[in-house]
Amino acid sequence: MTMEYFSSDFTLGILGGGQLGKMMLYETRKFDIRTKVMDASGEAPCRIACDEFIKASLMDYDAVYNFGQDVDVLTIEIENVNLEALEKLENEGKKVFPPTKALRIIQNKAKQKLFYVDHGIPTADFHRFAYKSEIEDSIHNGGLEIPFIWKAAQFGYDGQGVKVVRKISDLEELPAGECIAEEMVNFKNELAVIVSRSVSGEVRTYPVVEMEFHPEANQVEYVICPARISDEVAKKAQKIALKVSEKIQQVGLLAVEMFQTQDDVILVNEVAPRPHNSGHYSIEASYTNQFEQHVRAILDLPLGNTDSKVAGIMVNLVGAEGHTGNVVYENIEEIMAMDGVTPHIYGKKQTRPFRKMGHVTIVNEDITEARRIAQEVKEKIKVISK
Repeated sequence: MTMEYFSSDFTLGILGGGQLGKMMLYETRKFDIRTKVMDASGEAPCRIACDEFIKASLMDYDAVYNFGQDVDVLTIEIENVNLEALEKLENEGKKVFPPTKALRIIQNKAKQKLFYVDHGIPTADFHRFAYKSEIEDSIHNGGLEIPFIWKAAQFGYDGQGVKVVRKISDLEELPAGECIAEEMVNFKNELAVIVSRSVSGEVRTYPVVEMEFHPEANQVEYVICPARISDEVAKKAQKIALKVSEKIQQVGLLAVEMFQTQDDVILVNEVAPRPHNSGHYSIEASYTNQFEQHVRAILDLPLGNTDSKVAGIMVNLVGAEGHTGNVVYENIEEIMAMDGVTPHIYGKKQTRPFRKMGHVTIVNEDITEARRIAQEVKEKIKVISK
């Protein structure tokens, strides 16, 4: 008996009301699937596009549990949700995707790293610390060498909760809780592969994308698809991404971020169990975009074609430094006058430095030309405050 999803009483619940949810809602509206969304902010981008919006904290056990009881399938657009409530719902027979046990591994970066080691998935060497105070002892005892990457075990997001430690005094600014210290990888590329896996186990991977980072802000500036790498490296990256998805037993999307080292070894950096920044290009460039694919996967519908129709580059629109307040997108008409350029505005009314406010996709038959236009877009458009 197949579920009647379309133009019916079936309700898909989404925990998290940010831009990822908003873009998922484009797809549920396309299919006329009823949706209910929960977010702590009454101003969340999702509030205008779902059938029902609940304002409550995603970490609140009762709120999550009660929300889940009123929907048929439950999914997330952010990992930081109350897992105890989800587990109880799951034990009572509610369909929760990604499964709670996958979220448990992914939600904590120390657990995530240990999972890679246990399953023979290549990753950078690391040390795990219950308290920040243990880091200094480890450095003095020769166990840990500076420089390294410090990562909070939980609740890091958009470059928050990650710092490069170059000297002992850098430790002073960091929060005190559980963390990992990771060796710095000398890489030539940061890559990502999105794997989609349906409830009944159908699997598809998107092409390997390349992420170009802002040297100072530690945020992605460009996502380039296809990545400018050899077929051999691309195959290796996809094979590792598939292995991670299989071992975690993900249902839905899994974005696997990786380093390509100087000698073409692929190391897994971290994963996200949901649509991801590295897949936004797919809205304009792919036959089936990542948000539609996530919906297909969790509802056990046939998965769509993940090939690209055309080369695509995404530019993140982040709040300019020195600007906080009501947002203005300066020169947006100028970039819209360029061929193959599509802006996506997330609906956050307030900008602040480095806040993700939107993105722009550039599509072109020629990846080099797309990259040139992307640079021009990046230099023209400014996210400022009134």
